[in-house]
Amino acid sequence: MTESDLGVFAEAIAEIAVDAGKAILDVYGKDFEVSHKDDASPLTQADLASHRIICDALAHLTPDIPVLSEESSDLDYDTRADWSQYWLVDPLDGTKEFINRNGEFTVNIALVRSHEPILGVVHVPVTGVTYTGLVGKWASKHDADGRMEHISVRTPCADPVVVVGSRSHANPRLLEYLAKLGPYELVSMGSSLKFCLVAEGKADFYPRLGPTSEWDTGAAHAVVMAAGGKIVTLEGKPLRYNTKKSLLNPEFLVIADDGRDWLEVFESYKFVTNS
Repeated sequence: MTESDLGVFAEAIAEIAVDAGKAILDVYGKDFEVSHKDDASPLTQADLASHRIICDALAHLTPDIPVLSEESSDLDYDTRADWSQYWLVDPLDGTKEFINRNGEFTVNIALVRSHEPILGVVHVPVTGVTYTGLVGKWASKHDADGRMEHISVRTPCADPVVVVGSRSHANPRLLEYLAKLGPYELVSMGSSLKFCLVAEGKADFYPRLGPTSEWDTGAAHAVVMAAGGKIVTLEGKPLRYNTKKSLLNPEFLVIADDGRDWLEVFESYKFVTNS
């Protein structure tokens, strides 16, 4: 796949995500059963239906590019390590939000090349909104009626700073560190929508101190970067993908305005977690 192909593929991937979203809504509107995986995370028929639609469509669209999905993530690292590029998929990010029926769940598809996401699509089934990012080119937001607008992060950041945090994975210690920011407004949100709020200029900062997996972040990571933001670990290094056996991410910060030293707030936290 060449660079010139990526814009065309972005549109195709968005259509796949929308189709998966429709399958999710079919389940969302009915009574559904909830099972649990080995790690105790919830699983529904919607996760599996979305997974099948996306993987089948990607296999048809790009048969030579492998797919790593949350629902088929038991691939040996020796196999993954040889991939120069691959699709990284979370068929339903925010299953807890889906179960609670609050609408804050998403479909996520990213193309990862050389350990970095270069294309990402985040679709919100309930609202019909789709975020797309082509890193180094553009980021956009389409509404349910097909209207498109280009999006970008907010610089400089707002006063007070708008911080977005997880709705289902609250971290009480986070508040202690956020106090060092000075005045701020905290907005709670589910799934990869937290990244999208930063990407479209509605939030300035998303610190994630709790656990996430690579499929949770890949697509929205691309959207944030395409919109002019950045994502770094607490050591200030870029968040990278498929570099190790584990698919868990290190803790990270999603930043809109790079002109501020956001890392300084977490210096003492790094000392505690690394000791």
